[in-house]
Amino acid sequence: MTIQNAKNYGKASLTSSPTPVLDTDVLLQFITGLDKTHLLLNRDTELNESQEKLFLAAIDKRKTGLPVAYITGHKEFFGLDFYVTPAVLIPKPDTELLVELSLDALEDKFRAHTNAVPTVCDMCTGSGCVGLSIAKSIPAGKSIALTMADISEAALEVARKNASRLFDSENQDKNRQNLNSSFSFQISNLFANISKSFDLIATNPPYVPHSESIELLKDGRNEPLLALDGDVNENGEACGTDDGLSLIRRLVPQCYEHLNPNGVLIMETGEYNAEETAELFKAAGFRKVSIEYDLNEMMRDVTGIR
Repeated sequence: MTIQNAKNYGKASLTSSPTPVLDTDVLLQFITGLDKTHLLLNRDTELNESQEKLFLAAIDKRKTGLPVAYITGHKEFFGLDFYVTPAVLIPKPDTELLVELSLDALEDKFRAHTNAVPTVCDMCTGSGCVGLSIAKSIPAGKSIALTMADISEAALEVARKNASRLFDSENQDKNRQNLNSSFSFQISNLFANISKSFDLIATNPPYVPHSESIELLKDGRNEPLLALDGDVNENGEACGTDDGLSLIRRLVPQCYEHLNPNGVLIMETGEYNAEETAELFKAAGFRKVSIEYDLNEMMRDVTGIR
C-alpha cells in the first residue's frame, strides 16, 4: 500500500468522521514520521508491513469514534505537544484563552513584584495542559510554583508525564527559560487535600450539563465523563441537576478561600453557564468579576479578584 493508496483508503473508510482527510493525514504522519509536506512529496512511497498494519488498525479505531489524539497519544495545545490518554480530556483550542488570561494575570504580578515567584494552582488539571503551558510561557528569567490537582490519579499520571516531557528535556539546554519553576502534583477532590493559598488559580472544571455530557459521549469519543459532567455531588455521582453548575457551586467559594489577598481566579465555564458562574463569583466575594469571550465570540471564561 502506497501513501496515496492509504490516503484514499482512509478517506473512503472514515465516512462518519467530519474530517476524514485530516484524520488520515494525521494518522499517516504519526505512523511514518513524515510531516504534511513530505507526506505529499512521498505519496508513491510504499508503507512497510509494520506501518501498513498500524495504519489499518488506526483507521479501524477511528471508525468507532475514538479521537485521533487518543490513537496517536498526542495533541498540540498552545504550541506544545501533550501526551494524552482516555484518562483525560483532549485539550481544546478554546481552552488556550484560559492560558492567555493567566499569563496576563501573572504579568501583573511580576510587574508589581520583580522578584516574585507566584504560586499557581491548576485545579482539575487533567493532562496538565493549562498549568504546564503557563509555566512554559512566562517571561524569561521568571518562575512560578505550580500545583496541579485532580481527583483522578490516572489523570495526574498523565500530567506528571507531560511535565517530564516538556521540562526535563530542557536540562540539556541551559539557555532555555523557566527551568527554575517548581511543580507539585496533588490528588484531591477539589481543595479537600490542599491547605495552602495561591496567587492565581486557573481551572477548567467539569461544566457540561449532565444530559448533554451523556449525549456527547454517544459518538464513541471515550473522553472521561468525570471530566465533563458538571452535575455531580461531592462523591462524583450524578446529583439530579442539569445545569452543569453543581461542581462549580462548590468550587468557587473554595477557590476564594484558597487565594491570597488580590489573588486571581480564572475559570473556564463555556457558553453553558458563564453568566450564572459570574454571579457565583460575586456571591463568594470576588471583585472585578468579568466574562471573557473566545475567538468565536462565545462566552468562555470568568475572572475575578479576591
